[in-house]
Amino acid sequence: MDITRRAYVGGMGAAIGSTMLPGTSLGQGATIPGLPSTLIWSVYDVGASGYVEASAIADAMGKKYGSRVRLQPSGTSIGRLQPLKQRRATHGWLATEVYFAAEGLYEYASPEWGPQDLRTLLGRVNTLSIVATKTSGIKTFADLKGKRYAIAKANTSVNAKVEPLLTAAGIKLSDMQLIEFPSYGATMKALIEGKADAAGASPHTVTLKELEASPNGIQWIEIPESNKDLWTKFQAALPLASPYHEDLGAGITKDTPVWMMGFRYPMITVYADAKDDEVYAVTKAVVENYDDYKDASPIMPRWEVSKSGAYPMDAPFHSGAIKYLKEKGVWSPAHQTWQDAISKRQGLMRQAWADMMAKDSAAKGADAAKLTELWTPRRAEILKSL
Repeated sequence: MDITRRAYVGGMGAAIGSTMLPGTSLGQGATIPGLPSTLIWSVYDVGASGYVEASAIADAMGKKYGSRVRLQPSGTSIGRLQPLKQRRATHGWLATEVYFAAEGLYEYASPEWGPQDLRTLLGRVNTLSIVATKTSGIKTFADLKGKRYAIAKANTSVNAKVEPLLTAAGIKLSDMQLIEFPSYGATMKALIEGKADAAGASPHTVTLKELEASPNGIQWIEIPESNKDLWTKFQAALPLASPYHEDLGAGITKDTPVWMMGFRYPMITVYADAKDDEVYAVTKAVVENYDDYKDASPIMPRWEVSKSGAYPMDAPFHSGAIKYLKEKGVWSPAHQTWQDAISKRQGLMRQAWADMMAKDSAAKGADAAKLTELWTPRRAEILKSL
């Protein structure tokens, strides 16, 4: 069953206005020990696929367990992670900002951040490429030159994938007319309104259905698996990306799939100190309500536990999630090998950052630019040692 932004989001009416999805008091009376009665989920802004998915899963949990879930949307990476750091959100439904925050990259190489001790519960496979209006005539990377490219500079999760992709394809940002917007959702709206020609996007972004139906139309730039040179260059800069033949989303059908980059989004994320029983309970609630939300949109089957409980993620799994995945028979020796390796890697990152801040006089009182300069060679040394 397909779903449009108007049919799904509009149908939630006042619930979206208040960003509260109330659990019904007419539920089945089911309970899971440790499951909080109220949850706050930090998510992408309204219109993003992650928002719709979180809404569907929250609704299913509310009907079965009476849980109340507040969705707290933001169009920027910091805006989604900050509430989790400050414990104003119980979970983040996050993208690649998990990886950046765990390793102290980009805006997270700053006095307020540094490598964060994050853990994941579940996460589905997502895809991304450059989307363009059909009226722009853009079909290849070369066609981007001179065109209007919509960018939300604070949305590192998209930009840090798109920029190395463009570089691998031989395109510089200066080759295009960059038009800045405040959020990811605003860049999508700019395409619909004809204010921009292209942007980095996931085909599962709900608002792109509006672009597909608009007079401007929709067109994707493919990243063919057969282009080994491009992928070699791209993966050298972003190892978490891999080729994925996408057959779902705006402007795509099973008969007309498109090669894109694959990665995990959204990943349900917490800090390492989250309570085991709560993490276990939330993981169980998401998995065991699968039949109640799997038809909410075509992407939802990717939340089936054998897929959403797979590795790699952008940070280690939380021990509470691991306990449940073991009970379901999903956790394997290969999972554990991966878990041990990423836990060691990101643990070394946190320790090296702490040592730098405590022992390097140049780091004390340094701004983000200086900290990035100091941190980059230290991080490179850790990667060499692994």
